[in-house]
Amino acid sequence: MLIWFVVLYLLVSIGIGLFAATRVHSAKDFAVAGRHLPLPVVTATVFATWFGAETVLGISATFTKEGLRGVVADPFGASLCLILAGVFFASKLYRMNLLTIGDYYRLRYNRVVEVATTLCIVASYLGWVSAQIKALGLVFNVVTGGAIDQQTGMIIGAAIVLTYTTFGGMLSVAILDFVQMTVIMGGMLYIGWLISGMTGGVGAVVSHASQAGKLDFFPEARASEWIPFIGAWVTMMFGSIPQQDVFQRITSAKDEKTAIRGSVLGGSIYFAFAFVPMFLAYSATLIDPAMFGELLEKDPQLVLPTLILQHTPVFAQVVFFGALLSAIMSCSSATLLAPSVSFSENILRGFFPKIGDHAFLRMMRIVILCFAAVVLGFALNSGSSIFKMVENAYKITLVAAFIPLFAGLYWKRANTQGAYFAMAAGLSSWVLLEVFQPDTYWPPQLVGLLMSAAGMVIGSLAPHVVGKPTPLEPAHAFLHAHAAHPHHTVHPSDER
Repeated sequence: MLIWFVVLYLLVSIGIGLFAATRVHSAKDFAVAGRHLPLPVVTATVFATWFGAETVLGISATFTKEGLRGVVADPFGASLCLILAGVFFASKLYRMNLLTIGDYYRLRYNRVVEVATTLCIVASYLGWVSAQIKALGLVFNVVTGGAIDQQTGMIIGAAIVLTYTTFGGMLSVAILDFVQMTVIMGGMLYIGWLISGMTGGVGAVVSHASQAGKLDFFPEARASEWIPFIGAWVTMMFGSIPQQDVFQRITSAKDEKTAIRGSVLGGSIYFAFAFVPMFLAYSATLIDPAMFGELLEKDPQLVLPTLILQHTPVFAQVVFFGALLSAIMSCSSATLLAPSVSFSENILRGFFPKIGDHAFLRMMRIVILCFAAVVLGFALNSGSSIFKMVENAYKITLVAAFIPLFAGLYWKRANTQGAYFAMAAGLSSWVLLEVFQPDTYWPPQLVGLLMSAAGMVIGSLAPHVVGKPTPLEPAHAFLHAHAAHPHHTVHPSDER
């Protein structure tokens, strides 16, 4: 019954995605859903995009082993990223009416900065999307009792997500996210209620976790403890802001207020619901300490699926794996679409400045196919955990793309040379530390962020040396004039 339900659920999801694809008539429909999404759908797609494999399987496994301190990056950093994006970035970016986050870097700085940041953004998605594909393989392996191995499951999962994402783009993703959010929230709450009955209630689980030190969040008052803690927190909190998937959800909203509220609401709901899988996984260690203690040492990601399969009725299994599939598919489709759109718009279009809308739409779909093949290969050959794959994904955007975005929006003196210095200092210091000093208590990505900020200040204030000079006031004035006319669409060819 469980296997047939999974098959039926996947077929329905593909059907909904393909139906939504019939309403995609332009590149704008494909990339940002025509900028018509209402608040409930924006909230759902923000939540569902982030509530993925790492939330259900990765965060829960990490919490069971390391406690709250081990999950500071996600959900604490991740949810704050969405809230900060809504409060400080949504209105400014929405008014610019752009297709991708890379377009901003071109308008504020120049083509070189656009290409460099876009390549970093696209590279950051490799680990994130691979984590979702890896989780799909794990789910297919578990629900079929090993009949489908994880590698074959990854291939099947990638093919399913690729089908509706390639045809429907952001519109298919948004509609499916709305459906899947309902399944996720209802399913997780039902399973939480069921499992709490086996452990003596929520209070008993929380009390046990507290006594075991799992709820201790802040580290001891030592630099060697606090600096890595801060590094893990800011990696996802700031590194996720200059991401195309966050930008797409902001700019797909029907108006500016919806963009702000959808991001803040989605982030808040994500933070609250991320604790449900943590509760479930820790409950497993109380229900069968011996077996789940062994699993913690062998593969912590199997704790939650094993709990559901061995200690709940078939209906609960159907609900759980339905919710899990919803979470993984919604996240993987969104994270597959975002880098493909960015690469097409900000890299390839520069080589075809006169390309028509339908040809550009076809180009985006071809890029999605290519990126999916690369991601699948990476997932099949990676030995990292789902949580680590996601956490590591944001380091490159943290050190290369965040400071140019933040400074460009909030500091009038930020210029192209400053962006060059920021990216060079951030990337070089991060790479050097990763290679030569990876075990220091100073996280390489935190050093990279600080060096990037210093590079922006020094480069912007120093006499012009590199890069095409960008007149400060005209560049800034252009963005503000553009923000004052949100219904004017900036087309990539306008400023090339």
